Amino acid sequence: MPMREKKEINVQVGRQIRKAREDAGLTQERFAELIGISPQNVSCVERGLAGVSLTVLRRMCEILHVSSDTLLMGDLGNNDVDVIAERLRQLPPEQFRVVQEVINRLLELTNLSQ
Repeated sequence: MPMREKKEINVQVGRQIRKAREDAGLTQERFAELIGISPQNVSCVERGLAGVSLTVLRRMCEILHVSSDTLLMGDLGNNDVDVIAERLRQLPPEQFRVVQEVINRLLELTNLSQ
């Protein structure tokens, strides 16, 4: 059986999928079960030996609670945004409204100074 050639895009996407899966605390077996593909297929994807269909990619995003950009392009340095968003989600509604008002005022001031 001939060895499959790895495409660089598949290697990069596979690396991102593996990272997101591990961050979610899922084994390859459980992840495969949730997506509806075989564990061997998950392994091939994560090692860059195979690509994924749009249907499978979408399901992966749903299961991992990440955007397709995260799996296709990587983190892109948006980790700070994710941390801030998570902290905002944890605020009680009244505190969230206060923070939202402060941010809106800062944005207004920023726009005035440009």
